[in-house]
Amino acid sequence: MPSEPLSRARIVAAAIDLIEREGADAVSMRRIASDLSVGVMSLYNHVPNKASLLDGVAESVLSQIEFTDDPEAHWTDRVRMQARAFRQIAHHYPRSTMLVVSRQLHSNAGLFPVERALTTLRQAGFDGADAVRMLRLFIAYVIGSLLREVGVTPTFAPVPGAPPVSDVDPELFPQVSALASLLGSCDHEEEFDFGLELLIQAIAVHLDRKGTRG
Repeated sequence: MPSEPLSRARIVAAAIDLIEREGADAVSMRRIASDLSVGVMSLYNHVPNKASLLDGVAESVLSQIEFTDDPEAHWTDRVRMQARAFRQIAHHYPRSTMLVVSRQLHSNAGLFPVERALTTLRQAGFDGADAVRMLRLFIAYVIGSLLREVGVTPTFAPVPGAPPVSDVDPELFPQVSALASLLGSCDHEEEFDFGLELLIQAIAVHLDRKGTRG
């Protein structure tokens, strides 16, 4: 069976696969060509340079976000749905998502999720400055939660090979010792929803206060 013809989509898919296996630093045009068993110069017929390739990775990941947004729903429900949709794709492509948030995208695929989020917040009553701040806040929360889940940041949850929290000196760390069983377990889905609800409640209060002052 003949191999699939070389295309931009195939090159980007190979880059995503490599990033998820080895990280973004592993990406080079030569490495992608090797993984695809093609000549490196043939890539340039579809992707002009590495920067364009990485933009393609970010755009591909963002384009796969499955929004189930309901324009008729309350804005808090819309924010909740959008945050969960972003988390879902970030969880599926954790390393590529780190690349997404590090690049300034100007394509339709890159701007569509931003436009949807800002529209939701503006329709809720936030002014432009607050809408942008809220967008950044939710992105930071989703990315922070993702880093915890994949073990990049401290989780205060079980880490393979690490000594259990219960081994700490209870006289030096009475609260850590008393709460060792809770610190030793973590339901990431439940933890994410807990934090998301707190964020939504907080920005709702902020909106109400600004409305009262207005």
